[in-house]
Amino acid sequence: MEYVFVAAAAVALVFLVHVNFGAETVWKALPVLLVAFTARIAVHVLLMRNGGNWYGGDNLTYEFTAAEIVEEWKRSGVHFVDTGQGDALKSVAVPCNLFAFIMYLCGGKAALACTAAVALLACGLCIVMYRFARLLGADDRSAFLLLVISAFTPAFLVHTSDMFKDGFNAFLVVACLGLACSNLRRFDIRKLAVLAPLLWALWHVRPYMVFMCAPSLALSLMGSRRAPSLRAVALLSVLLAAVLALVGGAADGGPFGTMQEQLEYGQSDDLRRAVANEESGVTFEDSGSPWGALGPKLLYTLLSPFPWMEGSMTLQLGKLEVIVWYYLLYSAVRGARRLWSRDRGMFWTLLLFIVPSMVVYATTMANIGLIFRQRMPIIMVTSLLSAIAWTRTPEREGSGEPREEEGSPAPRPLPAIRGR
Repeated sequence: MEYVFVAAAAVALVFLVHVNFGAETVWKALPVLLVAFTARIAVHVLLMRNGGNWYGGDNLTYEFTAAEIVEEWKRSGVHFVDTGQGDALKSVAVPCNLFAFIMYLCGGKAALACTAAVALLACGLCIVMYRFARLLGADDRSAFLLLVISAFTPAFLVHTSDMFKDGFNAFLVVACLGLACSNLRRFDIRKLAVLAPLLWALWHVRPYMVFMCAPSLALSLMGSRRAPSLRAVALLSVLLAAVLALVGGAADGGPFGTMQEQLEYGQSDDLRRAVANEESGVTFEDSGSPWGALGPKLLYTLLSPFPWMEGSMTLQLGKLEVIVWYYLLYSAVRGARRLWSRDRGMFWTLLLFIVPSMVVYATTMANIGLIFRQRMPIIMVTSLLSAIAWTRTPEREGSGEPREEEGSPAPRPLPAIRGR
């Protein structure tokens, strides 16, 4: 039965590629994404579940939790088991319920079938990255290059080769921000109807990421006819912070209470010390304050692992990926300058996610391996700016959009991908 799920996921991938790409681009994208899908299955079989302890831990926890959900379903029927019904779920209800459903259909453990679902989601994210880059004004060549880099980034590949939740988190964050930018270009109530279940799912994967996306989502409601100034963006940020503080202080429970509890837990001195004592841990002279030594923490959050650092084999392999990340970051700065001059609404929508997320993660920084996974959505969103920098297609007179390359049609819109 597991092999049936793998085959079904591959067929679903072929369908998604044909739906989302133009007639010529589809034959470039399909082989790349099929190889990316197969690579994840191969890593799962040969490395992750080959009897050794090569990497992982969370994936086994989620598999155990999914098995518990299956037992719950056998007693009381199939239903969504949320955080209130199982302490072990914490904030991973969506991945665990999905894994449980696959295991329920397979009649037992089904790590390979679950991995096929995660690999399909990872390839879906690569498609979203392509579409998002095209929306921002990248040409077909640059958007496709971004798709290839996203598909084979080592950290993303490894963490979508088993039952991890990182792929879910990255997909949902990028999809939500993509809809926000699309709404900024042209408002459509149907996009909000799609956005609502995505935010609900993100809440059941990493709740605090919903709040990280909130400023960008709020800005997107302004529309593209009024390019937001720095003053407007600052005012919006202050208002959102004040609302969050007031509502959070008034409600110990509920969404705001959960977010505040998670943030305090991640920033607690005891947790940071415990994580720092593990492999690839880092300690800072911050007097026990999460906001102390913020400069060095930001550098480690953004740029580690550094070439001179010693550590495990996994850390050494991470140095290869971080070289690519340095290039993407350099290109993103160039792309941000171009986007600023062309579409400031889009610029602020991305920046309002990237900067606050990086600062918040810096306050929890204590382990390079952990931050390597946590910053994955930030890297994905930042790399979208890189695709803008790589674009060579001349722009139309008086518009911020590139001309279409001959024989390279734009992808079929999600609605209003071209904003016209």
